[in-house]
Amino acid sequence: MLHFRIPAPAVLGLVLLQVSVMVLFIGYHGQITQHPSDSATVTGGKVHVLLLSSWRSGSSFMGQVFNNHPSVFYLMEPAWHVWGSLESSAAHRMRMAVRDLMHRIFLCDLSVLEAYMPIRHNVSNIFMWSHSQALCSPPACPPLSPQHTTAQIPDCKKHCNVPGLGRAEAACHTYSHVVLKEVRFFELESLFPLLQDPSLDLRIVHLVRDPRAVFRSREESLPNLLKDSSFVLGEKTLTSDSQQRVMQEICRSHIRIYDTAVRKAPDFLRGRYKLVRYEDVVQNPLEQIQHIYDFVGLKMTEPLQKWIYKFTHGTSKGTPSDAFRIIERNASEVSKAWRVSLDFKKVQQVQQVCKSAMSLLGYRLVHSEVEQKQLDIDLTRSQMYSFTWHSANKSATTKN
Repeated sequence: MLHFRIPAPAVLGLVLLQVSVMVLFIGYHGQITQHPSDSATVTGGKVHVLLLSSWRSGSSFMGQVFNNHPSVFYLMEPAWHVWGSLESSAAHRMRMAVRDLMHRIFLCDLSVLEAYMPIRHNVSNIFMWSHSQALCSPPACPPLSPQHTTAQIPDCKKHCNVPGLGRAEAACHTYSHVVLKEVRFFELESLFPLLQDPSLDLRIVHLVRDPRAVFRSREESLPNLLKDSSFVLGEKTLTSDSQQRVMQEICRSHIRIYDTAVRKAPDFLRGRYKLVRYEDVVQNPLEQIQHIYDFVGLKMTEPLQKWIYKFTHGTSKGTPSDAFRIIERNASEVSKAWRVSLDFKKVQQVQQVCKSAMSLLGYRLVHSEVEQKQLDIDLTRSQMYSFTWHSANKSATTKN
């Protein structure tokens, strides 16, 4: 038998080489999944909220429920910058980039947005920036006249469009809550690193709406949603059945998210997820929004109560041109508008592709046009989706 003797210096060299490779490997992956400086940082009491929803599900209104709270730094759909920077792609390919973007924004590092902006940029380069009260108020906005603490959108665009993101970033640190509204997540697994990051105290508010109402609202806003629909389906060219298939993907995503957060919840998700139905909110807005505030640690104020009542008990029923505006409406009537305006054949198509999600979320099917238009029939089942945590085995039980 042949024996080979390796000199001691060579053995030592090989060991050092292996150690070096392992250090580089661990360091490389550490840079992808977390930032060392973040891990050493405590939240300092700051709460981070992700308002997770889908297009035309009432998320703009719910976003304003957070936006109008004086303790909230709110941004509307920062992931738009990621999706808007590409001509074509698929949603699942962009989820990590979106997740990392949100991670930095939650930590008030707005420099991450500069990758999607011109070299010389103003705060107005942030998507829907003028709809953020925090960006239209000092210190993000230069001091206004003594009688104004926040600017309306026209005044904000005129007075608050400052160069760079420095003032906005400094302002973010002064708020107790950072809230981001997003419609571009279709699962929760990619958010797990954020939920496990000790520098974040992340709460997820998952807003859903009757798929038939979503479909009807999407039809009214179709030209504005074509690019997003293409990304959802991963197809450059949309076909006649694309809207039904988009609805199918949205409904499947609700099931996936619910399964992950409730039925198969990992330990670090305990107490960090709340499912909210839009219909429940508009039927009893003050009570439901109080529950949401309690979940994220915000206090209700009298001005907020007045704002909530005003914007849910208005006289306007809305028009297609109002699709992306928050106006004073009769929110309860608007939530049922699909029942009198959506063709029954389309209702059947949506029910076919979203049947499982509708059953899970407590939305009753209609079996005829007469039943659809009979508005005294309630199509929502109460408490179908609520759940409680058992402290003993840390599992969730659905209440029926």
